[in-house]
Amino acid sequence: MRAPYTQLYLHLVWATRDRLPLLVPQAQSTAYDSLRAECEQMGAEALAIGGMPDHVHLLVRFPTTVCVAGLVKQVKGASSRLLSLRLAEDGYPFRWQGGYGAFTVSRSHVSPVRAYIANQERHHAGGSLLSMLEPPVAGE
Repeated sequence: MRAPYTQLYLHLVWATRDRLPLLVPQAQSTAYDSLRAECEQMGAEALAIGGMPDHVHLLVRFPTTVCVAGLVKQVKGASSRLLSLRLAEDGYPFRWQGGYGAFTVSRSHVSPVRAYIANQERHHAGGSLLSMLEPPVAGE
């Protein structure tokens, strides 16, 4: 095989600074578009993006040329800058929290993880969360 053949999938999750509910629908749309564009620019493929007003989930297939920390830094940084510009008009700066969760996903689990991300509102409303895939609340 001349070129590497990989199927590397990650479920990433991180929260807004202080878990503030800043991702109102318009901000969510801006954030998700930015995350998708930054993934593409880095050669990664955003397979699912979702979340709640205080956090984001991203399922991504990424290339061997990108490290996890580099991908997260780029997508969080670019989306934070864009959201800060857009939300500055409303009088508050936007920031993500410093940390993140990163979980490997096997190819056979891509569909269930994609569905979990797509149905965040239902999972949060119904208490059917997978705690290991959600950002911790302050103090945990």
